[in-house]
Amino acid sequence: MDNARNVALLIDADNAQPSAIDPVLTVLAELGTVNVRRAYGNWSKPALNGWRDMAVRYGIEPQQQFDLTKGKNATDMKMTIDAMDLMFRGRIDAFGIMSSDSDFMPLAVRLRQDGLPVYGFGGEGTPKAFQNACSRFIDVGALLRPDRGSGPDRGALEEEPPLPTIADVLPPAIRRDAKKDPELLKLLVDAYDSVKKDARGYVSLSAMGQLAGNRSSFDARNYGFRRLSDLIEAVDNFQVDRRENGLWVKRVR
Repeated sequence: MDNARNVALLIDADNAQPSAIDPVLTVLAELGTVNVRRAYGNWSKPALNGWRDMAVRYGIEPQQQFDLTKGKNATDMKMTIDAMDLMFRGRIDAFGIMSSDSDFMPLAVRLRQDGLPVYGFGGEGTPKAFQNACSRFIDVGALLRPDRGSGPDRGALEEEPPLPTIADVLPPAIRRDAKKDPELLKLLVDAYDSVKKDARGYVSLSAMGQLAGNRSSFDARNYGFRRLSDLIEAVDNFQVDRRENGLWVKRVR
């Protein structure tokens, strides 16, 4: 993580949970310092009352946008315009988009085309088009679940010491079952198969995670795990070897 990196968090207040703002800011700390914090919506609506308190507490700048025409979302357009302005000024190094609206898929794609990481934060039902357009998409419901253990929530695709144990992850009863997700297993297997192996058939987990991250917006936190290493240890398909130079993984089934 480079603390000097300038991060912008843009919030679609109509489609985002105010209670998730604290863990969202914690996750974005992976990318740098969240200096730009803006929430968009019609602040005359009672539905945004929860965001008013959060705006004061977390230094979020409210962006007023009236509902000019029924059925047309001027808020999304304003948020997109601001994101493009921030990008072209060249002072933002990464973006967070807090919304469950698929309308932001083209925005995420465009930002990534300029080489900027885009972290999406939304509900489990967020359309796949937006999820897949992000560098990473994180289910805010997973961030808000209890018993996530103490300590900071680090990156899910990059390994940094110290490494937590399986005891730090969510109980099986309240996390998605990674063993029964065929898309996840295929992603991990394909990433393993594409990475150079050592003489014993092991690959570097960091290299494997980087490859998986290039192909998908997958994030281990969506399955209740702090890091990719925790998830890999819980999946029967792989065996983990902890070495001085990091974690190494071998496919066993």
